[in-house]
Amino acid sequence: MAKMKSGDISSDRGNDELREMDVTLDFTPNALSSLLYKQGDTIVLICVTKAPSLPRWFPKNSDRGWVHAEYSLLPGSTDSRFRRERNGAKGRTMEIERLIARSLRGAVDLEALGPVALTVDCDILNADGGTRCASITAACMGLRLAVRRLIESGECLPKELRPSRDDISNGWTAPKLSEEEMRAHEDLVMPNDVSAISVGLIDGEVYLDLDYVLDSNADVDMNVVGTSDGMLVEVQGTGEESTYSREQFDSLMDMAEVGLERLHKIQVDTLSGN
Repeated sequence: MAKMKSGDISSDRGNDELREMDVTLDFTPNALSSLLYKQGDTIVLICVTKAPSLPRWFPKNSDRGWVHAEYSLLPGSTDSRFRRERNGAKGRTMEIERLIARSLRGAVDLEALGPVALTVDCDILNADGGTRCASITAACMGLRLAVRRLIESGECLPKELRPSRDDISNGWTAPKLSEEEMRAHEDLVMPNDVSAISVGLIDGEVYLDLDYVLDSNADVDMNVVGTSDGMLVEVQGTGEESTYSREQFDSLMDMAEVGLERLHKIQVDTLSGN
């Protein structure tokens, strides 16, 4: 049995079309990398920062890095004011943060990254459906740009070129990698990109990239996270007061693959030359 629909789902967008997208790089100046990402009316601010040290729970003298993510709906992002979570992240927020972080770590070789800890902040400026998916897609671009800059500055080097403690105390200077060496190391640190897309089933039809209206009317909605080499990180699928068949599941996944492929191309094109 399908759930009660909440409104008109008519749209100028085809079932298999992504919402209009726009990316502004280096939107804020202080972060290692930042970008303002718009997917329809969902707007996300991504800021990537480098911590002064690895997390305290890491083994001493660890030679691998870490990627952490935080997610927040800002007060004006929803139609009624969203209260700041001043006493710590609530359940939904924590779940989304963990999803973003493990999705990003699915695209990063932490050994190749080296002893570097990065935090990716995803702040939702305006929410119109698919905020977790938009955050993952945008966060990956911010992370790659940050990694690229760390390599350029000599803070992220191949293992054989990293300094020892004695080297550092003796005034070690980071070697300058060639353009080819920097690209090769970036490919080791981030061999793939990761993106995420929502799909839904409404009255038997499959829709791509759900905005709020589509999501609120969906009998089944699904978030799919995948890497640019065709691997999956996570699939979150739910029948909203409804059930769905294996055939419908396959149709949803086929549509998600179409969206992920397009998103990966947008990620590459956006960072080309930066």
